[in-house]
Amino acid sequence: MSGTLGLSEGAAILIVLLVGFLPTEIWRALAVVAGRRIPESSAVFHWVRAVATALLAAVVARLVVAPTGVLETVPLLVRVAAVAGGVAAFVASRQSIFIGVLAGELILVGAMLLGAG
Repeated sequence: MSGTLGLSEGAAILIVLLVGFLPTEIWRALAVVAGRRIPESSAVFHWVRAVATALLAAVVARLVVAPTGVLETVPLLVRVAAVAGGVAAFVASRQSIFIGVLAGELILVGAMLLGAG
């Protein structure tokens, strides 16, 4: 038994799947099905892309400006440098998301290993 409700570990995992994971996945699956019917040149597609980009930018900005957890211990200058380096690597690598993320992480981890925090 684990937790204070007397649930077994398997029951707790099942609850997490049913309450947390599946409701989100249903909407993602429906979006994929609906998205196949929308032409890339349509106004709806451009609007959805703009909203998704804005949400991602907001999450990144929040992580840089108002981080939580361990990231709070990283100086603002290091966080900004990691984002700037990641964006520069993304552009320089012909828009490879993998290269951009890797570069940002390497800058962040490298600065911390060198004692910036």
